[in-house]
Amino acid sequence: MLADHQTSALLAALERPDLAVIARNRQVSLEPALDLPFRLDSALNIAIGGAVGAASARRQAFTLRHALELAALLSDADERLTQRTMIRASFAAARVAALFLRLDASEAGERPRSHASDAWSGWLAPLVEDTPPDEPVLASIWRSLRSFLSHDLTTTSQAPGHLTAAAVTDLHLWLQRSWPLIGPAETLMAAGGDARLQLDPQTGLNHYGCSHRPRPWAVTFASSTASSVSERGFAGAETARLNLQRALLHDRADAALSDLAIWTRAYLASYYDLPDGADVILSPSGTDCELAALAIAMRASDHKPVTNILIAPEETGSGVPLAAAGRHFALDTAQGVAVEKGEPVPGFASTITPPEEPAVEVLTIALRDADGACIPTEQVAERCERLTREAVARGRRVLLHQLDLSKTGLKAPDEATLDRLSRTFGDLFDVVVDACQARLMPERIGSWVAAGRAVMITGSKFMTGPPFCGALLLPKQWRARLEGLPLPEGLGSYASHIEWPDCAAASSLSKHANHGLLLRWSAAIAEMAAFKAVPAAEARRRLALFLDAAHAAIEESEDVRLVPPPALERPRIPDQWDDLATILCFQVKAPDQPDAGDASTSFRPLDVADARRVYHWLNADLSPAFAPDEAERRSGLAARQCHIGQPVATPDAALGGAPAGALRLSAGARLVSGEPSHEGLGVDRRMAREIADARTVIAKIGLIRRHWSRIAAANPSPGYAPAQRAVTFP
Repeated sequence: MLADHQTSALLAALERPDLAVIARNRQVSLEPALDLPFRLDSALNIAIGGAVGAASARRQAFTLRHALELAALLSDADERLTQRTMIRASFAAARVAALFLRLDASEAGERPRSHASDAWSGWLAPLVEDTPPDEPVLASIWRSLRSFLSHDLTTTSQAPGHLTAAAVTDLHLWLQRSWPLIGPAETLMAAGGDARLQLDPQTGLNHYGCSHRPRPWAVTFASSTASSVSERGFAGAETARLNLQRALLHDRADAALSDLAIWTRAYLASYYDLPDGADVILSPSGTDCELAALAIAMRASDHKPVTNILIAPEETGSGVPLAAAGRHFALDTAQGVAVEKGEPVPGFASTITPPEEPAVEVLTIALRDADGACIPTEQVAERCERLTREAVARGRRVLLHQLDLSKTGLKAPDEATLDRLSRTFGDLFDVVVDACQARLMPERIGSWVAAGRAVMITGSKFMTGPPFCGALLLPKQWRARLEGLPLPEGLGSYASHIEWPDCAAASSLSKHANHGLLLRWSAAIAEMAAFKAVPAAEARRRLALFLDAAHAAIEESEDVRLVPPPALERPRIPDQWDDLATILCFQVKAPDQPDAGDASTSFRPLDVADARRVYHWLNADLSPAFAPDEAERRSGLAARQCHIGQPVATPDAALGGAPAGALRLSAGARLVSGEPSHEGLGVDRRMAREIADARTVIAKIGLIRRHWSRIAAANPSPGYAPAQRAVTFP
């Protein structure tokens, strides 16, 4: 991309995984005589000023990000470059660059500094605020931004040296409308979920230990919880984001978001081969799907109260029991509305028959006993049938959950039980499948919808898309209910009408599109498409190869103990891979136990709190806890960041029935399709690398156990990148 006289530092900046995606096919050259950070010529090629080569890596990345964004916004071949477009694009690109730099600085625990006299970044501070600058500030900033456009380009588009009062007012009004939608993909993808999506400024990661920037240096087997975006997923989101930014320039953002929602829903319907009459609801999370499913179950024509039967809610989402009762499950919603957690969502306690019955009751069925052992299938089936029969006898409609799979890989009830209950209770009996882990053949999910079951899926578990992208797949029977009673009014605080099918009921939902959700689904769909391109038989081979090796690594270690995965019995589909247990749960031996001896009798697992510490330390660079000459530091093992599934609380007899923390090492779609950063490796070499990475996870757990006190004293936090990758912003 750069000419022969380019600097190695600039090359390194362009090889950053996020910038490498954005910079594809863009011409960049170095001009030592240029006294500006960069300039675009009339062909929208980028010239980088000589001072950039001597700057810090972060400042180089900031300059490149700014230049790449401006060139991309102005290269919309379908539009003529007017004065208004040029001005809007300049400010949009500057805000994108400013937010990019703020995130870069937060990942290194720094704050970017801005100086009014600095041609590099004098305009930074006003552009990262939550509201756009006032008109006088905009006029001042324009004088700096205009300098990045070549004379030929500004003449062609008639970009003025100074903005008229009318032009500044027009710009300010546009920015007020567009401000929340202007930003880099990694910032916009964090919108439209809840507080768990927001980055911790000390770590550069969100609540799940993930980044919306690619993080290829980290070992990642976290698909049972959430994964950092890959270069492939980032490119999918970036394509959608750039289309949105270009639409913003021409006041067509609403149409662009509506089109993206329609495309996303259509893709999911096609991917799962949904039958005619079925439909798709997009949802920020599996927990939000619960609210949607309950709302539709309550809109059945008989207006009966609903008994919502959950299967092992302790092994699904923490907010599921509240959502299943029609209650607020967090302190804020995906639409940014502050709510009272635990309080009823307005409209979910509507008029029902009989009036003395509660509109919604939630019953639960456990899948593990007090010692953590799996409850036999026939006992689970008997309880499902008994609770259903009792609820129907009281004049209630039943919404039974089919769980496939839980956090630890459990599924229930069995198909025979579901078929029998459906035949017995008919229209009084609804089934919603919790398939949020999405560790299933697409044909299987499509067949459930064809059989009249609604199915909750996500793109953020097995599919390894960003966290907080869910969907509810509707059978035609459920879709028909959307033409009846209106939805609960409180659902508008959670969902936008463009996320739902085009129906009368959805007209009461929010008119504010959830752009973050749509960008996250764009990233997830890129992963889904790559996974689908691998034949099912080959997908099974790769999964089995990895799982056998990972299973062996756990069994060979004295530091961990496998929680035996349950057998996954399913109706046969040719070349199926979803009968493989792709979530491997294991416990970590308490650090005060000796390594020698009979593990079956001496193993005492970590409790949940200490297992969570291990989970965080695995994702952290531990090298500062060791001297430079110590083997743990010299080998690189301490610095290796490993992201796996969050610990799940499971009762354990060795702890007197108190819960142990089971960590999870999971195989996801990206393991099958291949990390883009592994491009060039053959399949066998790539799979060998994945297996070696799994062994690295187990080895680092051993390191943590052996040096528990020292690491606990340092208590390092997870971070976006290990310390040696950190750079300083001068």
